[in-house]
Amino acid sequence: MTQVTDQRATAPGAVPTVSSPAPLRPSPDFGPLDTMRGWAVTAFLTMIAAVTRFTNLDYPTDARTPVFDEKHYAPQGWQMLTGGGVEDNPAYGLVVHPPVGKQLIAMGEAIFGYNAWGWRFASAICGTLLVLLVIRIVRRMSRSTLIGAFAGILLIADGATFVSSRIGMLDIFITLFATAAFGCLIVDRDEVRARIARADAEGRIDASPWGPRLGVRWWRFGAGILLGLACGTKWSGMYFVLAFGLLSVGFDLVARRAYGVRRPWIGTAIRDIGPALYALVLVPLGVYLATYWAWFSSEDGVYRYAVGNQVGRDGPWSWIPGALRSLWFYSGETLGFHEGLTNSAGNHHPWESKPWTWPMGLRPMLYHYADNGVTGCGQNQCVKAMMLVGTPAIWWIAFPVLGWGLWRIVARRDWRYTAVLVGYGAGLIPWFFTLDRQMYYFYAVALAPFLVMAIALVLGDILGPVRKVPIRRSTAGTFLPELPSERRSLGLLAVCIYLGLVIANFIWLWPILTAMSITPGSWHAHLWLPSWR
Repeated sequence: MTQVTDQRATAPGAVPTVSSPAPLRPSPDFGPLDTMRGWAVTAFLTMIAAVTRFTNLDYPTDARTPVFDEKHYAPQGWQMLTGGGVEDNPAYGLVVHPPVGKQLIAMGEAIFGYNAWGWRFASAICGTLLVLLVIRIVRRMSRSTLIGAFAGILLIADGATFVSSRIGMLDIFITLFATAAFGCLIVDRDEVRARIARADAEGRIDASPWGPRLGVRWWRFGAGILLGLACGTKWSGMYFVLAFGLLSVGFDLVARRAYGVRRPWIGTAIRDIGPALYALVLVPLGVYLATYWAWFSSEDGVYRYAVGNQVGRDGPWSWIPGALRSLWFYSGETLGFHEGLTNSAGNHHPWESKPWTWPMGLRPMLYHYADNGVTGCGQNQCVKAMMLVGTPAIWWIAFPVLGWGLWRIVARRDWRYTAVLVGYGAGLIPWFFTLDRQMYYFYAVALAPFLVMAIALVLGDILGPVRKVPIRRSTAGTFLPELPSERRSLGLLAVCIYLGLVIANFIWLWPILTAMSITPGSWHAHLWLPSWR
């Protein structure tokens, strides 16, 4: 820490007094304090999210059958419900994703039956909970209920998460689990700092050069469970396991340094890395295996008895239980299927997109389109379409927002942007290493929560800190009450204009997000870019 010498009242030959321009310890700030107001705002915005996600949830359908890739997951969920918990995929000869998402779809079908409400109910629940989580996470990171509300409004009005919350596919599930795991690590960060602050106050920081032990960390354990569920939905959850493991250890290292631990790097290596590997690697692995409980107990699951059939019983791995070896073979077949879906092998889709288009949503995904026999638009010819497209007022500013976040990290060491950009990077960067395979914009749904978190933090920076300025003395000789500064008032105006633009943009897109009956001219007017066609 930089120190300065105070020369005041120093006699000739005396030793100068050494002082620091910054506090020797972080301020004891471990979370926002407006509990009741925070929950009231969260509940109100979550209720709005629920209304938008559940209204006409059973529309559209393809003659009362699933649309787009619902045609895979809705039947598989029903098979789980009626066939002992296992599913198959006759179209490809094997099941291409782990079971958690389809188990959630099956829960909705158990309540409502095999219909659109049934296979979309779990998605709508998870999409609503996602809004709640983002509000609470941003509120905790920013220490501001207002900025948390900004994030909630943005996510409610995001077309990508909105559509994903209203269709029986897997993307909203992995997005929810990854975001929830991220939130657990943010709470864990605050708890770790509170424990180290307590140890510092009690004089135990210097008891060991490695710093204090941090005890059982249940929030990090919860993050591990959620990451296991993310991997049990799609294997891309493994990207978040790696990123969040590094983020958690980084939080611990910075905390030990902030509180003056003498050897923070070694302390982190000894005290924190081992428990982090347990909580964020072994626990997710155990949860992932547990999600296959029905497959393990089945007699006719796909490749359930690969050992002895497709795989020999002997060999160097024969000591591993046959069920686990069969699952390993099954996973290898699934991986081979995904690896074969490459452009170089001739696999192309008219709505395919690559990851460099995802930050701005330049190539959306058309889930449903009909122009035959459609009525209700007031003309002879009507169309209806359901398109997965991110609200441009949100997605088109991704690069400036990410750039601002990087600047804050470098210039201000702002941990909030570091955390958010780690989550965003985990959902985007790994896809650049497999560019030959087929990819679609719905893979980018996992980016949406982290994008709106970053935008909300930027809006907080635009709003500025809470500063009040006294106005002039009144005629009676007393000071009148203080007023907000002009800087904050202008910031609030800019933020309100932007949020109004986002909401207006979302309302404009509503017809092509919900398959409303519109004229062909209106349909084309909604396709803002050539790449949207």
